[in-house]
Amino acid sequence: MDLLSIVVPCYNEEESVKLFLSEIQSILSDYNFEVIFVNDGSSDDTLKVIKDLADSNSNVKYLSFSRNFGKESAIYAGLSNANGDLVCLMDADLQHPPRLIPEMIESICAGEADVVAARRTSRKGESMLKSIFSRMFYKVFNRVSQITLVEGATDFRVMKKVVVDAVLELPEYNRFSKGLFQWVGFETKWIPYENVERVAGESAWSFRQLMKYSIEGVVAFTTIPLTIVIFLGTILSVVALLYMIFIIIKYLIYSDPVQGFATTMSAILLLGGIQLLSIGVLGKYLEKTYTEAKCRPIYIVRESNLDEE
Repeated sequence: MDLLSIVVPCYNEEESVKLFLSEIQSILSDYNFEVIFVNDGSSDDTLKVIKDLADSNSNVKYLSFSRNFGKESAIYAGLSNANGDLVCLMDADLQHPPRLIPEMIESICAGEADVVAARRTSRKGESMLKSIFSRMFYKVFNRVSQITLVEGATDFRVMKKVVVDAVLELPEYNRFSKGLFQWVGFETKWIPYENVERVAGESAWSFRQLMKYSIEGVVAFTTIPLTIVIFLGTILSVVALLYMIFIIIKYLIYSDPVQGFATTMSAILLLGGIQLLSIGVLGKYLEKTYTEAKCRPIYIVRESNLDEE
């Protein structure tokens, strides 16, 4: 291995980046590596701290976006500018333990895998609600998608350059990296680890954002929701037809007038809710088509020191 590129997406991580780099330098002192910080439009002094680190460390590179484009865009930008024979992707908050990197590198160099990735075996420090919904997401995703996500899988991984190139050949605007890494294939080895608390600062991921991210992942890798809507509509149509026939027969035989305002309103509200749900599902897929069709860039760089090489 000639060079290891470490890609680190950053959003409001001014308190973490120094500690992160210090830990990396301590653990990888015997390796030839570069660190590529991708500043995703941070509103704090993250960029200033990164620039100071780059001034005093020749192997520290950075990209800074013109605004916040999201972590997925930051990952894509970092991978696009990584020059190493091996590429490591990890977070700046040290929740991805740098001590695992040498083991990952050794496994790849020994020919055990093309990708060595880390997965959490516990969610210590997270709320019970977030843990429950996380487990539910993996179960639902693996049932409806053609790819399989390992429960507890993280973005923390070391990859051969050929794997990175394969991921970069998927230039879609709506990105779900966990799924893309699995979709491209290649031999993957998983290393379990216990969940680690953030070294500083607070997570930018709220429960609402995680829910939205989960929906994006499902929509990106399966059309099963559309099939469910079709089946649901078919079943309800059959039930409605049978009920209508029942009411007509009942009236013809028993001359029993149709009664029940509450029943009628309940049926209308149920059908109306299902119709709105169906429109929402269709709209979500149309939204993805719409954003992809515009062919906007995945990210825009405001400044960088990569051109100084």
